[in-house]
Amino acid sequence: MIVVSNTSPIISLAHIGQLHLLRHPYDRIIVPRAVYKEAVTSGSGRPGTNEVQSEDWIQVQEVSDHKEVSALKSFLGQGEAEAIVLAVEVNADLLLIDEKLGRKEAAKKGLACIGVLGTLIDAKQAGLLPKIEPILNDLVFNAGFHIDKSLYSHVLQLAGE
Repeated sequence: MIVVSNTSPIISLAHIGQLHLLRHPYDRIIVPRAVYKEAVTSGSGRPGTNEVQSEDWIQVQEVSDHKEVSALKSFLGQGEAEAIVLAVEVNADLLLIDEKLGRKEAAKKGLACIGVLGTLIDAKQAGLLPKIEPILNDLVFNAGFHIDKSLYSHVLQLAGE
């Protein structure tokens, strides 16, 4: 399975010590150079920095279509734009991205997307987590991850909690 990731799923899960939840279902995550820079250079010393630099299952790959990246940057950040373009270029099976605008653009390009919340649901269904509510709370209260109350409830319902 080819999986490309934007910065936020990696940083959010690393912030709460749950980055391993990306490794087990996907085995390998590809990130574009902009995501690497956001996590390692701009994010130096923050959660995810060491993992993005050292984990062999997180691989950096350059995008080729810089013209498309520039077009997407008119309404998305550099990391989101490069992640979407790279996912198209490598014919990814899945794009890990949380930002609403980015997900909408990825869907227009025929990309399947999942975010942190979907990853948690999948991890629970795979038996990697006994409960996701404590992790949701950790995301909200410790990682600053914004989850609307109705979405929070919906995620718990989907997870059978």
